[in-house]
Amino acid sequence: MTHGHTVVCFGEALIDFLAAPLVEGEARAFRQFAGGAPANAAVAVARLGGRSEFVGMLGEDMFGDFLLDSLRAAGAGVRYVRRTAAAKTALAFVSLDADGERSFSFYRPPAADLLFRSSDFDPLCLSECSIFHACSNSLTDPDIAAATLAGMALARAAGALVSIDLNLRPALWPRATPLLPLLWQALEAADLVKLAREELEYLEQGRRSGDQDIVARLLRTARLVVVTDGSAPVRWWTRHDRGELAAIAVQAVDTTAAGDAFIGGLLSRLQQAEVDARRFDDVLGDRDALARCLRYASACGALAVTRHGAFAALPTHAEACALLEASAANASPRAMA
Repeated sequence: MTHGHTVVCFGEALIDFLAAPLVEGEARAFRQFAGGAPANAAVAVARLGGRSEFVGMLGEDMFGDFLLDSLRAAGAGVRYVRRTAAAKTALAFVSLDADGERSFSFYRPPAADLLFRSSDFDPLCLSECSIFHACSNSLTDPDIAAATLAGMALARAAGALVSIDLNLRPALWPRATPLLPLLWQALEAADLVKLAREELEYLEQGRRSGDQDIVARLLRTARLVVVTDGSAPVRWWTRHDRGELAAIAVQAVDTTAAGDAFIGGLLSRLQQAEVDARRFDDVLGDRDALARCLRYASACGALAVTRHGAFAALPTHAEACALLEASAANASPRAMA
C-alpha cells in the first residue's frame, strides 16, 4: 500500500459514558469509552491493518487527552487533529436495553468538535487521502457543516473517493429536527453512501415532490448505496446492479459502533485494493469483488455488537476473517428480483 492511500475520517470524537447494569441500593455507574462515529471509523480501519487519519477538533481537557491517547493507542493517525480551549469535549451518556439497543443523552453543543473550520484542514492531509469519510453529526451547526462540505469538496478535487455514513442522531440537531436540504447536500457530495434502514425511511418520509425512489435519487450522484438493517440482510445498489447479503448471526450485547465497524471494514477493503475515486468503478463492476468487500464489512459489524464500547468493540483483521470462515455457509449473496 502506498503512502498516498490513506482513509481520512472527519468529524466528531466524543466520550461515550456507558451505563453499567443497575445494582439495587447502589448509585448508577457509567464507564468511559472513546467514541464518535468518524473517530470509530478511523480506528476500525487501523485495527483492521489499514492506514487512517482522524481529523477533527478536540478540547484541551481531560477528555480530549483521553481521546487523543485512545486514537494513538488504536493505531489511527492524529497528525491533523486540532485542539481548542474554547469549548469542552462532547459527552454522550448511553443506556442499553436487553437487546443491546441504545438510548442517548448528549451534552453537545457547546463542544470542541463543532469549532473545526475549513481553514483547519491541512493540504498535506488531503494530498495523501485516497478515501475521505464523513458523517452527518458534523452538519448540526452552520460553521461545522460548511467545513464538512468543504472537506468533501477538497478531497474530491484531490482525486479521493468520498464516503458518507449518515449516522443520523436527531437529538443533536437544533429542535431535534435534522435539516433535510443540508443532509441531501452532503449525500449528493459522496461517491459511497451508507445508511441504516431507519435512515433510509427518514429520507423517504422527507422526499421531494416527484421523488419516487430515494435510492434512485442517491444514485444520480453516488456510485454505491449500502443499507444495513441489524440482523436483516444488507442491501446494496450501484448504477447498474443491486443485491443483498445475509447478515451474520451473533448475540448482540451492545450495538454501539456497529455501523462504524461496518463502514470501516468496507473502507479498509477498498483501501487494500488501492481504490480512489478513479478506481472505484473497477470494484463496482466486479460483482464478486464487491460481495467480498461487503461480506467482510458485515463480519466487522457483527463482531462489534458482541462487545461493549466503541473503540473497544472494533475487531482485528484476523477476527473478521475467522468469523467469515465460521459463517461462510450463511453469507452468500443473492440477486434481488
